[in-house]
Amino acid sequence: MRFGIFIPQGWRLDLLGIDPVDQWGVMCDLARRADANETWDSLWVYDHFHTVPAPTEEATHEAWTLMSAFAVATSRIRLGQMCTAMSYRNPVHLAKIAATVDLISNGRVEMGIGGGWYEHEWRAYGYGFPSAGTRLGRLDEGVRILRQAWTTGAATLDGKHYQVDGAIVRPKPMQHNGIPIWIAGGGERKTLRTAAKYAQYTNFAGDPAVFTRKSEILRAHCTEVGTDFDAIVRSADFDVAIGSTDAQVGERLSALAARLTPHIGAERARAHVDQLYRGTTAVGTPDRIIENLIRLRDLGLGYAILYFPEAAYDTTGIELFEREVAPALSTY
Repeated sequence: MRFGIFIPQGWRLDLLGIDPVDQWGVMCDLARRADANETWDSLWVYDHFHTVPAPTEEATHEAWTLMSAFAVATSRIRLGQMCTAMSYRNPVHLAKIAATVDLISNGRVEMGIGGGWYEHEWRAYGYGFPSAGTRLGRLDEGVRILRQAWTTGAATLDGKHYQVDGAIVRPKPMQHNGIPIWIAGGGERKTLRTAAKYAQYTNFAGDPAVFTRKSEILRAHCTEVGTDFDAIVRSADFDVAIGSTDAQVGERLSALAARLTPHIGAERARAHVDQLYRGTTAVGTPDRIIENLIRLRDLGLGYAILYFPEAAYDTTGIELFEREVAPALSTY
């Protein structure tokens, strides 16, 4: 199993109390830390503009700007977004942006891409909020444009949602056959079919029952479109609260709720922590997390992308994962 790590960028209210002028330094230090530790195959950010679990005036740093900065600040680790919203940028322009970052990074970019979902920021930024069918239709056509642009240096498509005519994307990405595409989302009729057609990686829920169902549906789509299911690496994201004891885990969760409370209220903070953390795969002692991840690995999970909510303030949880969990997943 390979591992990626999210770098806090403010979207999940994970840079609270740090002056915005100092936030890049915090992000850069964490990126360089991950770059120096071979536990981590990749680092990731989110493509969002307004904070969650509620919009606030706290800073949220833009994903592709960060990609370019991380490309210069690091030398080994791969660079991804989980995930870029297709409708936020014209797809051939996005192809050009990503190709440029790939060259800056010496061929280390991953393209996480999805249909987008956060209605509040869509409307606030003037994108409207089209139906799921339209958003996923744009995803399918947009991925076709990305692949064409990166492999041939140009793109032409007269689609329902996008029309491009001989758009030149030069220089092409450094990576042979273009930037790897991660299709994010578990939509069973459209998203997973798009993944079957175009993806090298998928990213959907890490709950064992849901993961199994989505995997079976992906396999069926692969059979229908004639692609190799086993060639697609399946990934999932996990929110982490790790401690040597259950008491330490509880302390991490209490600290997270306390940090969020002044900004979103105590009730919403408790609900957020309960929903995303308590009883989930990557919450608990190292032995418990190892057991949960081994079960998922045996179901076909090949890549885990981990979010440590306290990373900007405290790296002891990351260190414990690196020391006790990651080595176990490579030896079982």
